[in-house]
Formats: sequence, C-alpha cells, structure tokens
Amino acid sequence: MSGLRVAVVAGGPSPEAAVSRASAQAVVAALAVFGHQPTLHELDAGLAGRLAEGACDVVFPVTHGALGEDGCLQGLLEVLRLPYVGSPVRASAIAADKPTSKVHFRAAGLPVAKDVVVDSRRDLPGQAATLRQFLGSALVVKPAGGGSAIGVTRIAAHQPDAAVIAALEAALAVDTAVLVEEFVVGRELTCGVLDVEDEGPRALPPTEIASRAADFYDFTSKYAAGGSAHRCPAPLPESVTQTVGDIAVAAFRSVGARDLGRADLILGESGHLVLLELNTLPGMTATSLYPEAAAVAGIGFPELCDRLVQRAFARPRRVVPEVVPMPA
Repeated sequence: MSGLRVAVVAGGPSPEAAVSRASAQAVVAALAVFGHQPTLHELDAGLAGRLAEGACDVVFPVTHGALGEDGCLQGLLEVLRLPYVGSPVRASAIAADKPTSKVHFRAAGLPVAKDVVVDSRRDLPGQAATLRQFLGSALVVKPAGGGSAIGVTRIAAHQPDAAVIAALEAALAVDTAVLVEEFVVGRELTCGVLDVEDEGPRALPPTEIASRAADFYDFTSKYAAGGSAHRCPAPLPESVTQTVGDIAVAAFRSVGARDLGRADLILGESGHLVLLELNTLPGMTATSLYPEAAAVAGIGFPELCDRLVQRAFARPRRVVPEVVPMPA
C-alpha cells in the first residue's frame, strides 16, 4: 500500500528538540518520495486534539528525549488507537532510562560497564571520593535519561575530585538521577537494528565513529558538519563484526524494542566489547548514523522510512476489551 497519511511528530519540551525537528524535516521529505502524505506536528499540549481530529493513517514519532522517546508519546498514541513507528510504551520507557536498561542488559548476559547511580545532591564531595574508590579514577558521568550526549562528562584519572563534583552537578541539572560508569578506553562503535518481515530484528553494518570536535562523540561531534567521521562498515575482523551485531540484536530484544533501534558500544583496548545503551528512536538527520548504516545495507533513506510506516500501519491494532460491569 502507498499513499498513507503520516503524522510526523517532532520537538517537544526536550533539550534535543532541535535535533528532533531536523530529523522530522528529513523524514517528511523522504516519505513524500514514496507518495505518502506526511504532515508535521509539534509535540505539545495540542497534539492529542490534532491527532484525534485530523485524518491520519499512521504516526511516525521522530522525537528524542523526555516525553517523546520515553513512552509518554507512545502511551498517548495507544489511547488514541493510532498505529505508530517504533517501540511500544514499556520498551521505550526501559530503553530511555539508562540504569533500568542496564538491568535488562545484565539479565540477558550482555557486557556492560561497572556503574553506580547517584540520585542525591547531598555530600557530593563524599560521593565523588566513593565513586572513584569503587569505579576507578577515570569516570563517565551521564544523566540517567536523555541522549545526544547532553550533560555527559568524561573525567580523566588525573583530574581532581572537583571535576567529578562539577560533572555530577551538570548531570543532575538535566535529570534527577545520574549514571556514573567506569571509563572504558577504546573505539566508539554503533550498530543499528532493523525489524525485517518474517526474520525479526537483524543488525545493520556497524559503524566506527571518530570524533573531531571533541575527545568523544559529544553533541557538537554528533550534529555539526565535519564534527565526526563515520566508517561504515567499521573496519573490524569478521568475528568482531558478528559479535557487535549479536550484542545489538540481543539488547534490542532484551528491552522488548520494535521496528528500529541503535546500540552504542565501546571496543576496549584489550579487545572486549562493552554495551553502553540502546536508542529506540535513532536520529534521522543528514549526519545521523542509522540512515547511513541502512544505506550501506542497501536500504536508501526514502525506502527505510516507507518500510517503517508500512510495517506500523500493517501491525494488528490493540483489541479494546469489553468493560466488566460492577457487581450489583
């Protein structure tokens, strides 16, 4: 089927709203190539009314961060009984919360970094010292939720505890909880996952990221022109490529993800792989990793967007149960 009326949702009250809107513009253009009728919608208080009143066949969330990626928007779409691209409510919520997703990764036997969750501003100097005793002198401090490396700080072993305290304060300004991990030195990798009809989720070619704007893949490196170099397929031994893909698919399955996702990993200097996180709504901008990997796999961006909306539209709708009357 072609010519679906697609409501593309972007923006919202998130630090990543600008990235989301850039992705949405690209998705709208791609859908039009395949003859669909896309309309762009802002994630705001009036969205529910517009979707309820407007005629749309399927919704394509291109949202990042709070409310758009964490199950909130997905819950609204379930209430409206509108089919949508991407993971369902529970999977979206799990993947969006880094500490929670790591619980699922560990349960699935996946390799993750040692970590501690900080959820209090009390005695940050004392917490900083304890963190280094438990995790080592070099740390990565990141908000428990959100993406695009907003609020993320790397702490080198030679930096004082004051740098750890400042990083904790910066992350706590973004979220109410902070995930602090041991710093794993190595190559930055990412691997997309795409649900394929009759096959289930399969890994796209992995990508190696070389950041140019900073010493890691931060916000500027991700989105500024020339901020990073992507090598896809990543120059890895075949066995490592296979393992990266296996980990990405296993992470996708472990949280109950659907349609698309992207796992971020580190290939340590000793050759061990560490899974960092799973993104259930990867970026779709001109510099985004997921569309690049799909293209290397032979799936152009318009075709990718078409496949995603067709899959969502064809999905069986949630059955509305009969209401059980209260006993007399």
